[in-house]
Formats: sequence, structure tokens, C-alpha cells
Amino acid sequence: MTTSETFTGTSTGTSAPLSLNQEFVCVFDQGDDGGPFGPRYHLVHGWRVRGGVDEETLRGALADVVVRHEALRTLIVRRDGSRHQEILPPCPVELEVRDLSGTAPERRDAVVDDLLDEVEASTIESGTLPHLRAVLGRFDDQDSILVIITHHTATDGWSMRLIIRDVAQYYAARREGVPAALPETRPYREYAHWQLASAQEEGARADHDYWREKLRGAEIFTVRTDRPRSAEAGQETSVHRFLIGAETIAKATALARATRGTLFMVLLSAFYLLEHRESGRTDITVPTFTPGRGRERDGFGDMVGSCFNFLPLRTDLAGCRTFRRLVERARTTCLEGYSHDIPTLRIFGQAPELMRPAVEADRAPWVFQVFPFPFVLDGEVIGDLEYTEVRLRLLDQSVGSDVPDGALWTLNLHPTGEMVGSVQYKNALYDHDTIAGLVAEYGRLLTEAVSAPDAPLPGD
Repeated sequence: MTTSETFTGTSTGTSAPLSLNQEFVCVFDQGDDGGPFGPRYHLVHGWRVRGGVDEETLRGALADVVVRHEALRTLIVRRDGSRHQEILPPCPVELEVRDLSGTAPERRDAVVDDLLDEVEASTIESGTLPHLRAVLGRFDDQDSILVIITHHTATDGWSMRLIIRDVAQYYAARREGVPAALPETRPYREYAHWQLASAQEEGARADHDYWREKLRGAEIFTVRTDRPRSAEAGQETSVHRFLIGAETIAKATALARATRGTLFMVLLSAFYLLEHRESGRTDITVPTFTPGRGRERDGFGDMVGSCFNFLPLRTDLAGCRTFRRLVERARTTCLEGYSHDIPTLRIFGQAPELMRPAVEADRAPWVFQVFPFPFVLDGEVIGDLEYTEVRLRLLDQSVGSDVPDGALWTLNLHPTGEMVGSVQYKNALYDHDTIAGLVAEYGRLLTEAVSAPDAPLPGD
């Protein structure tokens, strides 16, 4: 077994047990060259920054974030059959500065996309601390792009928004010579202890009973691959990006309100419909992710770390004659699942056959998420800088951030009312045309369904 424990400092660290999320990641361990400990298992996000950025102040703010959030300086040690966290002292953050001053104003958005794609195609080693680095591209004294890359073993999508919020607050505080106005947060090691303790709380047995019964006989959603799995095949992940129009999303939002549901439930229902049209099955289990941070009173909402839970949402479409009825069933599934949201390994323990189709030679699992991230910066002024997250990315990418297997669908609502989508997929398993075709079919089904939710289900 390989071990992620490269560190440039000299101090010894503090050991702690792994969280159940970290244990889940270790299930897919392929060493430090691939899989979840590989150098492309990362998250990359960018923010357009308006105002004069002082580079040394930014470096200090990035370092402050590493001090505040111990997950960014924690190694997952896997050695001699044992695993644990090793929390190490703070260390400097690499900040690369790019001179983009020769870019014409009308070309800047395209250069931003190219820079994000370049960083996403790069690597960050799981054994090198901190699990964070940044690139600052400067167009002029008042216009910059800040790109942050983290290793996914230390962060999740929720964490990325916390990181930029904290960077902005620390930057402003350093400029003004005052303490940063940030809420208290708990160290990630306490999250691991909380997860372990919660398994013993009253109600844990009811959660286990629910998933054991709900997933009895269930099989995870998989899609037939274009090529069988091969040990010799490459492990690269490609990205197909797309847009769903504002008119369709407005109708989906209206249907969500009418059914006392959420936009996610409507979009998930269209995904169920896509799988039904492709496979003919009515009993469908689509996996998604939840934040996995417990209730607000548990105190982990402001903590950077890997916390997501893998939630299998099983819905039976049999007898659903209209899309409205399908949304109502999906709503019930989601509400039940959310009320029994527990760490992934505990769910798998109650449904040992759930993932069986995912290991077949000619099939792979697909995950669907519409994530409600906190603290999305959209023109917010913090100190003397204005931050806007770059979310409208539509260029396909041959090599991007890795997914462990199959494909990951992600949808994010844009301020324009459009839905920005991406599918990250293993290109050793799927051709681009296959992915693009299924995305187009999903868009068609969604548009037809939300336009006439009480008509017979679309697609026939």
C-alpha cells in the first residue's frame, strides 16, 4: 500500500482517526498515481476579481486559510494495513502570478476559460502539503482572475466556497489591519469523531433499518460503456459542458413550487426519465451527493474538509402516467433520503449488492448532482475588491478533474436563470458523442416534461 506523507516541513504532526468519508475514499485507493489519491483528483474554481490586488497580501490571506482549516494540511496515511490522519503545521501556499496584460478586453473571458482549463488539466499531489495552490492572472491593475486548486481528498464543493470567502475576508482584514470577521469553525478531526459517535446515537438503528429496506434488491444506476474495462486503458477524465435555457428552467422551477418540491427534484425526475427511456426499467436508483455536514447546531457548516455523502435515491416509475406524478414520487424519495442522510459506508453496509452492476466489464455508474453551494460570490464587494465566481463555462475539455469511475453530472443555476451543466466521464469507457447524445436527450425530455407536466410522459 502506498502512503501519502510527503511534507516539506520538519515538525511532527498530530494523529487522528479517519472520518468515514476518508474511509470511503480509501475503498477506491489505487496508490498515489491514480484514483482518489492521484494527482488529478482535484477541484478547480475561478473568481473574477475587480480592484487592485496586492500579491503579498493575497499570499498572506491564502496562508491564513491554511492555518484556519486543518484539512488543508492533513495527510491520509495508508501504511502497513492501517490508516489515519496526520495533521501537520501550517506551510506556505504557492501563488503563481501570470501577466495577462496583453489581452484585449473582448478576449478576456476566453482567456479566463483557457486558464481554468489549463489548471484543471494540471496536477496537485495528494502527498504534498498544503492541499491548496492558486494562480492569479492579471489583465490590468483593476481586473484579475484568481484560480484555486485543491486536492479532493481534503475538500469538497462546499469547501471551495468557504475557501474563497475566507481568503476574501483575510485579505480585507490584512489590508485594514483588523481581525478577520469570520465565524468560528471546528477542526476536521472533530468531524471524524462526530461521525463515529453519531453511529451510536439514538436513531442510528432506524437509519440502518430504512436503508436496508429501501435498497433491498436495488441496483445502482449504470450506463453501458462504449468499451469494456481494461487494465491497460488510460484513466483520464474528460468533460462535456452544456447549457439548459432559462425558459426551461423557469418552467421547472414553477413545477417545483407547484409540487412543494425543489428544482433538484424536478431535474432528478427528468434524469429518471432518461434512464427509463434508455433501459426500459422502472425501478431506478440514481446516486447523488449531499453536503454531509449534519445539522446547523453540529457546527461543521464553516469547516473545510471532505464531508459529502453518497445518497442512492430509489424511485419506482411504474404507473407514473404524467411527469407531475413522477416529480411527486421523486419528492417523496428525496425527503425520505434526506431524513436518513448518513455516511456512505453505513449505507453500503445495509445494501451489499447495491453496487454490483458498477463492477461489470461493460457498465459504469453515473452520479447526478445539483448542488446548493453556500456563499456563492456574484459581484460581492469585500474590502476593496469585488469577487464574482466564474460559472459559465461551456468549452469541452479532453483532460480535466478526475472522477473515480463512470460519469458525474453536475448542474448549477446561473444568475441569468440558465442551468450550466457538465458531465465528467472516463474517456477510456465512453466516447464524447455518446455523452453529448445523452445530454441532448436529457435536455429534450426535460423541456417537454416541464412544458406539459400533466400530459402523458414524453419520449415515446
